[in-house]
Amino acid sequence: MLYAILCYHDEKVVGSWSKEEDDAVMARLDAVHRRVREQGKLGPAARLLPTTAATTLLKNRDLVIDGPFAETKEQLLGFYVIDVSGLEEALEIARDLTRANPGGAYELRPISLFLPGSGTT
Repeated sequence: MLYAILCYHDEKVVGSWSKEEDDAVMARLDAVHRRVREQGKLGPAARLLPTTAATTLLKNRDLVIDGPFAETKEQLLGFYVIDVSGLEEALEIARDLTRANPGGAYELRPISLFLPGSGTT
C-alpha cells in the first residue's frame, strides 16, 4: 500500500538553522532514508523550497497569488512516498523520521494511484 508522508514544520525555525545544524538534520534523515530504501519501501521524496517561492492558484476564482494559500505557522516542507503493508508500518517510518528531525508534524495519507490513460486508479 502506498502512503504519502507530508512533512510540516515552522519555516522560521527551519530557516534559522545554521548550515551545520541543517547538515546534521539531513545526515540523520539520510540514515533513515538509506534503511527504508534498502528495504525497497522508499519512493520519491522531495524537500520543497520555502513558501516565499510558492505560487497558489485559487481554483474557484482562477486567481494566482504569490506564496502559499494556507495561513498557518507550519508549512508543508517536503514529502515522502513509501510502499508499506499498512498504516502501522507507515507510522514506524514516520516515527524514525521524527527521531531524526524533531518538531513539526508528519501527516500520513494513503495514496490512490492515478495513472491517466492506463486504466489504473
